[in-house]
Amino acid sequence: MTRAIKVDWDAAPTEIVKTLAAQATRLETPCGDGAMVWHRWDGPAGRPPAVLLHGGWGAWTHWIKTIPALALDRTLLVADLPGMGDSADAPEPHTAESLSNIIGDGVEALLPGGAPYHAVCFSFGGVMGAWMAARHGERCRSLTLTGAAGFGDLHFVVTGITVPDPSWDHDRIDAVHWENLRLLMFADTEGIDPLALHVHRQNISRGRIRTRRISLSDGLLQALPRVVSPIGGIWGSADSTGGGVCDILKRRDILRTYQPDCPFDIIDDIGHWVMYEAPDIYLDALRRHLAVHEEPLE
Repeated sequence: MTRAIKVDWDAAPTEIVKTLAAQATRLETPCGDGAMVWHRWDGPAGRPPAVLLHGGWGAWTHWIKTIPALALDRTLLVADLPGMGDSADAPEPHTAESLSNIIGDGVEALLPGGAPYHAVCFSFGGVMGAWMAARHGERCRSLTLTGAAGFGDLHFVVTGITVPDPSWDHDRIDAVHWENLRLLMFADTEGIDPLALHVHRQNISRGRIRTRRISLSDGLLQALPRVVSPIGGIWGSADSTGGGVCDILKRRDILRTYQPDCPFDIIDDIGHWVMYEAPDIYLDALRRHLAVHEEPLE
C-alpha cells in the first residue's frame, strides 16, 4: 500500500519544504565535477514513474503543490537541474543538448535496463525534456509540456524583472520577489502566498546557470522532429510567456503537425506557474494525459 505524503500546508514555508523533502529519498547522479540531485517519492508499483523537470532558476520545489497527490498514482523522480537547486554546475558550453544529456544520463542510472517513464516538464524544463525524449525514444512513454519554453519567436519576453541586491533588508528583497512573481509566474496575485515567495526566493538564490538564452531559443522546436514519444501540452491562458491565447494555440498547432491527436489543455485565467496556481485543475489535466499513454508495467 502506498503511504500518503503528509504535509501541513498551514505550517511555515521552511517546514513545508523540509517535511516534504524528508519523505523522499535523495539520489545523486554525475554532473560535471559533482552530482545532480534528485528526490524520489515512491508510489504504487505497476505504472511507469514520472520524471519531473522544473523551470529556469528553479528546483524540485516548482512541483511542491503537485508532488503529494501525484505520488499516490506512481513513483516520482523530481530533479534539481544542473546548476540549480542542490545540483552541481554543468560543464560549459551550456547547450540544450549537453544539459539534457546530463539529465538523460541520470534517468538511465536511476531507471536502468531501459525502464519506461513519463516526462513532465515545466518551462525551461520543457526544452530539456524534449531533447531527453528524443534521445530515449520509445522508453519515454509520454512528454507533457507545461508552459514550455524553446518555441523561438513565440516566447513572449517579460519585462520589468528585477534582481534584488543581497545587501537589502529582508522585507525589501521579498517585495522585489513578490513583484517578479506577479509579472512572470501568477495571473492572480492572491496566489502569491508565503510558500510561493519562499520557494521562489530560495530557488533564485541558488541558481547558477543562465537559462534565458536557451528558453528564448527554438531549442524545443529543434528537438521535436526527433521525438517519438506521445506529446501533450498544458498551459495557463494567462501565461506571461505565452503571448496570449492565440499564440498558445500556435504552440498547440505546432505540436499537432507532428502528432495530430496530441492532447492540449489551456486552463482559464491561470499564469505561467500553472501547477502551483491551480494544482487541482492541473493534476486533472495531467492525469488525463498520462492515462492516454498508460500501459501497465510487466
